[in-house]
Amino acid sequence: MRKILSTLAIAAAAPVLMAGYAIAETANPFKCEPGEKYVMNVMVSGVEYWFPVYEMFKQAGQQFGCETAYTGTPEYDVNKQIASFDQALAQNPAGILVHPMNSDPFIEPINRAVDQGTAVVTFAADSPNSKRVSFITSDNLAEGTYAADAVAEAMGGKGEYAVLENPGQDNHDKRVAAFIARMEAKWPDMKLVGRAASNQDPTKAYQAVLSLIQANPELGAVFMPEANSAIGAAQASKENGGKVRVMLADVNANILDMIKAGEIFGSVNPNQGMQGYMGFMLLWLANHPDLIDPMNDTARSGKNGMAVPFVDNGFSIVTAENADDFYWDKYLKRRGTKGIEE
Repeated sequence: MRKILSTLAIAAAAPVLMAGYAIAETANPFKCEPGEKYVMNVMVSGVEYWFPVYEMFKQAGQQFGCETAYTGTPEYDVNKQIASFDQALAQNPAGILVHPMNSDPFIEPINRAVDQGTAVVTFAADSPNSKRVSFITSDNLAEGTYAADAVAEAMGGKGEYAVLENPGQDNHDKRVAAFIARMEAKWPDMKLVGRAASNQDPTKAYQAVLSLIQANPELGAVFMPEANSAIGAAQASKENGGKVRVMLADVNANILDMIKAGEIFGSVNPNQGMQGYMGFMLLWLANHPDLIDPMNDTARSGKNGMAVPFVDNGFSIVTAENADDFYWDKYLKRRGTKGIEE
């Protein structure tokens, strides 16, 4: 009898449970509306660094049932990137995740996007004086600091070093400034003997490092805030006996091969996946501020209650021991997707 009553109770409760489940499903606010689209925009769009960022941006979009797109310009040209940003904006997306090549030129385009109702989040580089709602990046100062310590320790705390840079790109400037500041503060016997603008061009980097070596025969290391320049820098070092340690930020397949071969000293690499995934989440939340009712003055001020000023996505240290974990082709094969083509 007890078993029969138990069965009847479960049967009676089932419709209620199912109805509650249906209501919960219907009430789920974490889904996109039909046609709700989010876009990622970059410069030098063929650079491998962006691909895993978009892969996780895309994955988050798929989980929310949203449309996503990868956009940008293949050139290292801020005006062309802004033009591509405007082309994306013309599609009236719900949000744009943008890596602004330079901070100030992007103030007006970002403000215009926000004013028309498109949320904007910056990543890896910022436009802090714009109306962008959030900024996600790794700690560029920590990256430069770590790189300096690694190089100085390998050189016994004494020697000559140089830097290659891309003046005007916010995140690169911070990495270089932090690298030099750390050397001056902690490693007083490390001497800065040269700086050159390579602007992410391997040929310029090659020529610059050759000139630096000729002018400074005791040069022991060179740091650059991105990956493309490292290819040329490493070649110049190799042609001069490989005595110049090449330290950089970011990776690609060529860089990983060269790290494994001992031609490049090492790299600090931002967690690109989290940049993309959390970048999407920040955009989506910014586009849905009605989901919360915070105890503050956002309603009075008209500010977006979902604004998150800064998110640190972290970074990894890439050496010969763990380089295999960072190959894009292996990662894409494991993911089973078409990468930026989706």
